[in-house]
Amino acid sequence: MPAARPATAPAQAAADPRPAHPLPTVDLLLLAVSIGGISFSGPLISATAAPALAIAFWRNVMSVGALGPYALLRHRAELRGIGRRALLLAVAAGALLAVHFALWMPSLRMTSVASATALVTTTPLWTILLMRLFGVRAPRMVWLGTVVAFAGVLVLTGVDLSMSPRALLGDALALAAGLAAAGYMLLGAEVRKTVSTTAYTLVCYATTAVGLLVICLVTGTGLSGWSAGAWWQIVLLMVTAQLLGHSLSNRVVRTLGPSVTSTAILLETPGATLIAALWLGQWPPAAAYPAVVLILLGLVLVARGGRR
Repeated sequence: MPAARPATAPAQAAADPRPAHPLPTVDLLLLAVSIGGISFSGPLISATAAPALAIAFWRNVMSVGALGPYALLRHRAELRGIGRRALLLAVAAGALLAVHFALWMPSLRMTSVASATALVTTTPLWTILLMRLFGVRAPRMVWLGTVVAFAGVLVLTGVDLSMSPRALLGDALALAAGLAAAGYMLLGAEVRKTVSTTAYTLVCYATTAVGLLVICLVTGTGLSGWSAGAWWQIVLLMVTAQLLGHSLSNRVVRTLGPSVTSTAILLETPGATLIAALWLGQWPPAAAYPAVVLILLGLVLVARGGRR
């Protein structure tokens, strides 16, 4: 009887449950910086003495100003050659991002930072539901996570209803902002199949800035007349949440993978809650804590199920 041949490398890799390579330490540190930057978003918006819609507008204008020179220098040919379909999808994504900002940022003035952040991070759940409408079936763990997270949403909105109708309206705005962000992410994922992240981001943010400008003009929102401190807070928001937060998360997702990155970014909710409590004195009511835990647990289940 011939001797058994040694297992091939692919077979050994499939049988070995350990990862092929350890997670890069540098990228883990960059991911931690990204989470910290994103966590400053809610507290900074809540603390800045300027209209929420105006903050959203200037945040995107400054991002375009920071990104534009590099994109025009290194991606000019790509920007000129973007196909019609990709351009329309990028513009639509920017419009949805404008809706997201227009809903979520005012919600931070109506409800607590903890509630608004927890509800807006239901974006992955809305994404799963939208994908299901287009015929994409999700694993059972994803649906289990969806149910758990929405149970947390119901508990949280019940807490805010006992506080004030204004807080409940803020919860509704944050939840709708999560839905708008889901549409923005799905369209963006489609565009990035053929367009680089830099070119797509420039078109998207420029569209978002124009959309928010229209909203500000229609609602009569002032775009200037604040203190120098308020302007510096908007700049800090752009640097922390936009450049450090989103840009670094896009950087490390290539090496850490979408499962690790998306699950880690869920720490924005406790991170923003801690910052708001220590900086702004916004300590959530005791009943809100189990609701936030349920939402985070549901999102973790969605991330793990999505990995499979």
